[in-house]
Amino acid sequence: MPPNTHAVLSASSSNRWLNCTPSARLEQEFENCETEAAAEGTAAHALCEHKLKRALKKRSKRPVSKFDSDEMEGYTDDYVEFVLEVLSEAKQYCKDPTVFIEQRLDFSRYVPDGYGTADCIILSDDHLYVVDFKYGQGVLVSADKNPQMMLYALGALELFGNLYDITTVKTSIFQPRRENVSTYEISVDELKGWAENELKPRAELAFSGGGDFACGSWCTFCRAADKCRARAEEKLRLAQYEFKLPPLLTDDEIEEILPKLTDLTKWAGEIQNYAQNAAVNHGKTWKGFKLVERRTNRKYKDEEAVIQAAKDAGYQDIFRKVLIPIIEMERLMGKKTFTEVLGDYIEKPKGTPTLVPVSDKRPEIKTGADKEFNEI
Repeated sequence: MPPNTHAVLSASSSNRWLNCTPSARLEQEFENCETEAAAEGTAAHALCEHKLKRALKKRSKRPVSKFDSDEMEGYTDDYVEFVLEVLSEAKQYCKDPTVFIEQRLDFSRYVPDGYGTADCIILSDDHLYVVDFKYGQGVLVSADKNPQMMLYALGALELFGNLYDITTVKTSIFQPRRENVSTYEISVDELKGWAENELKPRAELAFSGGGDFACGSWCTFCRAADKCRARAEEKLRLAQYEFKLPPLLTDDEIEEILPKLTDLTKWAGEIQNYAQNAAVNHGKTWKGFKLVERRTNRKYKDEEAVIQAAKDAGYQDIFRKVLIPIIEMERLMGKKTFTEVLGDYIEKPKGTPTLVPVSDKRPEIKTGADKEFNEI
């Protein structure tokens, strides 16, 4: 199958079709438009591939894109450094591990027409390492029981299982813009057990378009999300609370609402964007709404011409010096020099308390106000 075609049951969307099996076929009815964020991620992946090949003494031509920036340079350098750390660990199990970059994998034994491309595969006798680079910053991605990574591992076992006596799989997510690095370890026996007992039957159901719709965090990147009736019904179910003010809700009601708020507000924004796009680009009119021009701020048409005109008029004090951000300063100096020169001048302020799900990796804090609130 050509590399640029899209699998019905792709590895990257596996969390969605495993949880909401009909979504795989429903998505095919919607155009797959690449967003600016997705295009930026593609450019970052291409740069990662180039840099990793060069680090491993392989030939590669540097890609060029409109997204090239100091930030991307730094984060892709960090990815290469992380892969080399994984490679160093792999050398504990064999002297000369084999590294595969952007490796095409086939896992159709378990998923109909299933295939995908792994960012990096490292084989070290009885250990298999799978590393995936995530440039996005909107959604935190964990390697823990991550189905995309497990599918890549299954594909790698299909491809290399007869050449290596692999017993252990380690998958890693490297998401630098969220300062997120996570690793998950699973035995080959456990992985294949999951594939046979859970993955395969769900994949067959999804491929046929069967099963029931189910809403959850996996809806985020679904192409059908804006018009999905099941999702709309789930969100509107909150109307049972009749939009009471918080003090009028019971603790049990608030605890039921809290996990849904992020996705609810996101869904509301998606409906707004869909309606606006239909109005702006397709001439759709919505009862009770109209298109207007957004308010804008003045801006210089030509900064060089403004500078010259201001100077010609005798004005010299027209510039403002701004210290570059910490992350740029660290890239400029290098981590070691940055620590030596500026380490004593850097502080990380204590974050203000924020309420998050218990699945969040950050340690819980006590504010001292909990006793007072519970007494009330």
